[in-house]
Amino acid sequence: MKKRYSVRRYAAGAAVARTGDEMSGPALLLAGFAATGSASTASSLLAGLAVSAAVGGPVFGMLLDRTGQPGRLLAGALGVYAGALVVILLSLGRVPVAVTVLVAVGAGLLGPALSGGWTAQLPRAVPAGEFARANALDAMTFNVAALAGPAAAGVVAGLAGASAGVAVAAALICCALPAAWGLPRARTRTSESVSPVAGFRAVLRSRPLARATAVSVVSCVAEGMLVACCPLLGAEVLGGAGRGALLLAVVAGAALAANALLARSRGVAAAPDAVIRASAPVLAVALAVAATLQPVLLIAAMVVAGAAQGPQLTALFAVRHREAPEHLRGQIFTTGASLKLTGFALGAGVAGPLATWSLRGALLTAGAVALLAAVRWSRPFRRGHLGSTPDTW
Repeated sequence: MKKRYSVRRYAAGAAVARTGDEMSGPALLLAGFAATGSASTASSLLAGLAVSAAVGGPVFGMLLDRTGQPGRLLAGALGVYAGALVVILLSLGRVPVAVTVLVAVGAGLLGPALSGGWTAQLPRAVPAGEFARANALDAMTFNVAALAGPAAAGVVAGLAGASAGVAVAAALICCALPAAWGLPRARTRTSESVSPVAGFRAVLRSRPLARATAVSVVSCVAEGMLVACCPLLGAEVLGGAGRGALLLAVVAGAALAANALLARSRGVAAAPDAVIRASAPVLAVALAVAATLQPVLLIAAMVVAGAAQGPQLTALFAVRHREAPEHLRGQIFTTGASLKLTGFALGAGVAGPLATWSLRGALLTAGAVALLAAVRWSRPFRRGHLGSTPDTW
């Protein structure tokens, strides 16, 4: 008799894969710099890995929705992603930089598979009675990965060299292959999702999905700005640029703790829309407090930021699972992941030069962006030819 796929197996596979993914970015930065001595080359590898996610997410989601065995497709994507990391590592310093960056761009197409692609399979993987708990655990795997991945990259690089971090990241992703391969088959296959833009249209048709997506994407812009400011915050407030990484650890730890508390109380499961609505102004407050540039207040601000980010992600997943049509579930999740990655990259790109001019100004601007997310939620919606379509994003 076939053994039932368990919540524990799902969460373990997701956590390992996502930790490897979170580890891969910092590890590539370290390996690129060690191999070439160029900070520009190192950053271009990371940018290449992220820039193609906006294209890869909708396309991969379409393929997930059209296959009867999404777990095998997901496992294949993980294997190719891990293989691409190894190719990048072996090519550093041996082939022209443009070729290595091109491989990174190709790998980035599969990035949303580790986030939205995996999460889209959750309703098939767990019984209905366990879904609320499983959804909270799934969101917590992102928090664990964000906390453990960068730290592991630094530790491994310090102990075994910069290139070892990339190899370990690839190995972690490969460790998740059995859990992905064993995901349950799709109950039905569809021929309706013939276009990569079907996920965008489905989001626009649903008022709750459109609002939740808009808030999460705009919040990611603010979060990207905060991350870009962390090295300068470390240097100016905490006495060393390297200590800025500790701030990110505080955010991830607070997000994990907040999700753990809400999972026990089932608060997110009961009212996910309310949690998303509240998260943006809380994030805005945290960024305003961080702009004081006072050490104690800065740490407190990072805790508050994590308390906003963690529950927002859990609530966002709950809304997507509730509203997504079965035949477009994969596209909606991977499209959402692509939009969030793009928003994060945009925020980080804008904040760099802004923080150089004024660190306090960059943080206050990030807070204003987070407030825009709250305003987006409160804006009225009007009906259009697609149904309940938001007036603007």
